[in-house]
Amino acid sequence: MQGKFEMSMMGELTFFLGLRVKQMKDGTSIIQTKYTRDLMKKIGMEEKSSVKIPMNTLVKMDMDPEGKVVDQTKYRVLIGSLLYLTVSRPHIIFDVGVCARFQSDPKENHMIATKRILRYLKGSQEVGLWYPKKGRFKLIGYSDSNYDGCRVDRKSKSCTCQMLGNRLVSWFSKKQNSIATSTAEAEYIAAGNCCAQVLWMRQ
Repeated sequence: MQGKFEMSMMGELTFFLGLRVKQMKDGTSIIQTKYTRDLMKKIGMEEKSSVKIPMNTLVKMDMDPEGKVVDQTKYRVLIGSLLYLTVSRPHIIFDVGVCARFQSDPKENHMIATKRILRYLKGSQEVGLWYPKKGRFKLIGYSDSNYDGCRVDRKSKSCTCQMLGNRLVSWFSKKQNSIATSTAEAEYIAAGNCCAQVLWMRQ
């Protein structure tokens, strides 16, 4: 005897785990406006002014052993929240990653830099990912490196992203395992990481 099952229609996906998904005729957008706004409210930064760039390029982050200690738990919670925002804002991965290095012993200047990222997000809350319906479906990879970017251990950083046509599908930004001795070496390592990811995705 066969049974008949009925399922109710839930409708189009609009919100999912802090993500706002907007489906339109020409594509789909993913943004985290409400999540950003709620985070600003949670840490009392609703009235803070916005900034145009997420990190001061003139300031080099280091351990700052003489700096004023801040609450480690609050710092880690803020870092975790910002890491979740990279789901729709991959361009802040590098800045968040720099601040995340100091979670074991955060100082006041680290907290200021971390909150600056949030002030940047406040001024660009409607920025997110866009996935158009039309366009090529070709897998393309891009890579870059930041030679000798870490003042603590002198390691460079690999940054890569993979796209299907003009749709971003994969990305990462992380320190390289070894210390590169030149800009060219750092670039080759980043390119190798990118190729490995592309080959894995093609499989």
